[in-house]
Amino acid sequence: MTPRAARADKNADDLDVEEALALVRKHPGGTTDTPRHPHHDATAWPDARAIAERAPRHGGRTGCLTPVAVPLASALGLTLAAPLTALTDLPSFDTSAMDGWAVSGPGPWSVRDEGVLAGHTAHAPLTDGEAVRIATGARIPPDTTAVLRSEHGRTDDKGRLHVTAAARPPHTVTHGQDIRPRGQECRSGDQLLPVGTPVTPPVLGMAAAAGYDTLTAVPRPRADVFVLGDELLGEGLPHDGLIRDALGPLLPPWLRALGAEVTAVRRIGDTEQALYEAITASDADVVVTTGGTAAGPVDHVHPALRRIGAELLVDGVKVRPGHPMLLARTQDGRHLVGLPGNPLAAVSGLLTLAEPLLRTLAARPAPEPYTLPLRDGVQGHPHDTRLVPVALHGDRALPLLYNGPAMLRGIAAADALAIVPPGGARPGQETELLDLPWTSGGIGVCFT
Repeated sequence: MTPRAARADKNADDLDVEEALALVRKHPGGTTDTPRHPHHDATAWPDARAIAERAPRHGGRTGCLTPVAVPLASALGLTLAAPLTALTDLPSFDTSAMDGWAVSGPGPWSVRDEGVLAGHTAHAPLTDGEAVRIATGARIPPDTTAVLRSEHGRTDDKGRLHVTAAARPPHTVTHGQDIRPRGQECRSGDQLLPVGTPVTPPVLGMAAAAGYDTLTAVPRPRADVFVLGDELLGEGLPHDGLIRDALGPLLPPWLRALGAEVTAVRRIGDTEQALYEAITASDADVVVTTGGTAAGPVDHVHPALRRIGAELLVDGVKVRPGHPMLLARTQDGRHLVGLPGNPLAAVSGLLTLAEPLLRTLAARPAPEPYTLPLRDGVQGHPHDTRLVPVALHGDRALPLLYNGPAMLRGIAAADALAIVPPGGARPGQETELLDLPWTSGGIGVCFT
């Protein structure tokens, strides 16, 4: 285990230059220097998330996308936009709950030659003293008293069926035993699930059993991803000042885990015109860009947004990493999330702005907040929230190393991000956590 002093030094090394300077800058008298913060107009981290969550609700809109009819096979992960109401009784007829015999009246019983199987048409009524072999799920013949389980019955050498004494007194059954009566689970017209229910595999099964072929649900928001940067490589090793594109592979599956349908992933050159053309050509509900959100010579997101007349809802957030992130609304009511180009900073922007925005568009419920104590202390930024990758060990969260803005090694091993307030957190301090999608729902469910 790394000694705590070494861990603190490593955390300081992982900060960007501005963060590190802010942490160590002192007046000669020893008090912390508090000059005008270079991002004083940035939005506080909790406020930025709240703005992103409310963004689709402007102009009297409900916020979520217009509901559509979706085939069951395509509905996993969506949200019900209409109540799930039973279209039939369940079960729709009396059925056997067990393999055995359908019997009528008291025993012993004479057994019919032909049995009753699931999926077959109705059989003739039973008469008192008569029994018939029956399979689980098969329709109960009229005038059946009960179903006698296979393990509770025996036939004698004359073919007569008897109740085994070990089960209950000889020749007796309880009326209705091991029969699932019609409407036991629900009656036609009963509400099974309300609006707002997430569509899980059991919900799909329930809908199919209740007679549905399609569900009225809120569709997945469509998202286009534009990766900016002439310095990015799509394959191979970095060379000659070029680096591998990490966000192209990272963002699409993460956006799908957040409920989006990724409709395009494009590499865009470092020109304002190229970005302008890509944004105006997109018909996605949300455009996600990477890089170009600051004020450098190739930072073209702000000029492109001004050119299309977009409204900036969030322009910088008091969070590290990722403070240059932004959120804008276009004139036709769509949204653009501008992520910083550094990988972990982009993840910060994804969870700060894209997650609540997509959640509202898809009508998904907000996750319940929770806290855990930190096993180790975390150095804080004097002004801003920090999002720090942590691994969960029992009832504690272990802050991970390699948590600088350009690093992915920490988040690749993480279960969550700790929300560290300005000033930092001490060992054992209860700290709110943001779960990563695959740690709470499972890869097979989240990446649909």
